Amino acid sequence: MRTLDADLVLDAHAEVGEGPLWDADGGVLRWVDIPAGLVYGAGDQPVSMGRAVGFVVPRAGGGFVVGAVGGLYDLASGALVVPLGADEPGTRLNDGKCDGAGRVWAGLMDDGAAPGAGRLVCVEADGSVAVRLDGLTIPNGLDWSLDGRTMYYIDSPTHRIDAFDFDPDTGEMTGRRPWVTVPDEVLPDGLTVDSEGAVWVALWGGGAVHRYTADGALDTVVRVPVSQAASCAFGGPGLDVLYITTAAAGLSPEALAAEPHAGGVFACTPGPVGRPAHPYAG
Repeated sequence: MRTLDADLVLDAHAEVGEGPLWDADGGVLRWVDIPAGLVYGAGDQPVSMGRAVGFVVPRAGGGFVVGAVGGLYDLASGALVVPLGADEPGTRLNDGKCDGAGRVWAGLMDDGAAPGAGRLVCVEADGSVAVRLDGLTIPNGLDWSLDGRTMYYIDSPTHRIDAFDFDPDTGEMTGRRPWVTVPDEVLPDGLTVDSEGAVWVALWGGGAVHRYTADGALDTVVRVPVSQAASCAFGGPGLDVLYITTAAAGLSPEALAAEPHAGGVFACTPGPVGRPAHPYAG
């Protein structure tokens, strides 16, 4: 097993840095600070959405869509694209990503993380919405195998990455099963699948990102010098840089003094490369 170290690339002091995404056209990393409602990567200053945000994804026709309280919004105009949970006070979006068919998959959760109140929804290109999973608490990282027929998914308090059989044509998920279990003292958070089919997962409370091969074996640990690693994604022109977003929220003054770069973005070049992000077809 290899052990690598990630270096600080942006001392952002984000409350909860999440949803990293490589914008190949712009040549920048886009990511969000959830409670601050900020989207980074669109210029020298982050864009404020005026509400808590969960993720940002590219749009097939150009531009980006942001998952935030109330639904999916166009990043440039701020216009509502698809309402999600708009009539449910105290509900916000958490992690989200697009599949190969251009659907948006988004986690809806109670802002206070009430157990069982969360769900995973699928947004089609025409804006129709279907609930694919319910009874979740903190719907989190997700991605697909190289052939698109296995979906990896995290509900953080389970301490697991689960696998589903996935139908790329219909978006149906079946055959849920535990795939990898992480130690009880950490929470699995955001994840990404690389071009070899291995899964990289950020460990909240673990100060690390773990890589699991397609058969579920841990083969690489990337150490991060802050405790709350939140998500990860590959970027750079060759998609060979692993970017890791982190969080400062909830840390005591003593912990913040020990982790002065909490909430920063870290990176390393681990060898394997990533895959381009799928855009939303709507």
